Amino acid sequence: MNAVMHSQSVQKKEISSLQKRLKQYDPSSAPALALTATIERTEKRFANYGKSGLLCGNDGLPHLIADPGLALRFGHAGEVFIPTIGFLYIAGWIGYVGRQYLNIVKGEKKPTEKEIIIDVPLALRLSLQGAAWPLKAVRELQQGSLVERAENITVSPR
Repeated sequence: MNAVMHSQSVQKKEISSLQKRLKQYDPSSAPALALTATIERTEKRFANYGKSGLLCGNDGLPHLIADPGLALRFGHAGEVFIPTIGFLYIAGWIGYVGRQYLNIVKGEKKPTEKEIIIDVPLALRLSLQGAAWPLKAVRELQQGSLVERAENITVSPR
């Protein structure tokens, strides 16, 4: 079954289920009007997906190119790289702020207590400062404070 036929069957299935529901209501009732509008939106959606230059096939369904090489080749780099960079930035932010928090509470009397019950004002302050984490991480790497020295890392006997 080719992609266009598959799309048409998906579209027919969606519309027929909406039409079945539509038969249960009086044509002038609010639910019937809402279902009619939904049917129209569904038809427009499939038509727009089929015609758009986005990551949609001729089948009228959205597709995603997750391979960076293919995304570059087909002109959809922004649709792959922007979310990827956003994810890495946010994940790095969370990790960097968490590392800072643990390093700060490590010097207190009961550090495990502050790991279990988070000091919210401290965490929020660090979270706001963490927006510039890429620059701070590079600076810490240059200063040698980002990674632990090799002699401080325990290795299990072999």
